[in-house]
Amino acid sequence: MGNTIPSLFAAIVGKDPSLPLLTFYDDATGERVELSGATLGNWISKTANLLVDGCGLGPGDTAGVWLPPHWQTAAVLLGAWSAGVSVAYGEPTAAGIDVEFASLRAIEAGVPIGPADRFVLGLAPMGMPLREVPAGWADYVISARQHGDYFPGAPVIADTGALVETDGSLDGHATLLERARARAADLGITGGRVLIDADAYPCPLDWLLAPLVAGASVVLSVNTDLSKLPARGGSEQVDLTVGPTL
Repeated sequence: MGNTIPSLFAAIVGKDPSLPLLTFYDDATGERVELSGATLGNWISKTANLLVDGCGLGPGDTAGVWLPPHWQTAAVLLGAWSAGVSVAYGEPTAAGIDVEFASLRAIEAGVPIGPADRFVLGLAPMGMPLREVPAGWADYVISARQHGDYFPGAPVIADTGALVETDGSLDGHATLLERARARAADLGITGGRVLIDADAYPCPLDWLLAPLVAGASVVLSVNTDLSKLPARGGSEQVDLTVGPTL
């Protein structure tokens, strides 16, 4: 399926763009959002175009991402990787960061302010924009929607930087995908449809990349009411549940 994250995603979605790829549940709000591969791909393209055309970024640049597990977080991460932009996920410093994506909660907690391009995600149901935007930030939803649904592509290759590690080292796309395959094996993800409790597995390597490398469709649950997981697994016709119920 390729040795870069964009080529992996394209191969998966290309089989049938209409199939559900990411279904998101938030038990704190009652939200359920189902995204086909095509719909998620549109958000990814908009994000990549925002970074390239809107911010002038590409390979060699880094996005700081202070976001919890969420379908919009998936769009931001996959959009950055499609644009060739590496990601520093949850890092406590803005040093070396060229663009920032943060939740309202992260901003309130004191996200370090660095670059000029800063996007806030309200993570509201149905992707609604914020009513009030913090000073110095732009609404990601509004900004991304101004860009096209098709991203022509960037020179992303196997060793293009993808993820900044806590020690400052940089994993390329091929290395990160190998790590994802190892995590998929650890978690028993082999394909099909997998329900992941992101409260227990908040790392994108687990809830996003490991299922992708296995060709799995994801049911992502946050603020999880554990009593609902068995019924949810049945209604979503999952083949595997990854969470504290195991």
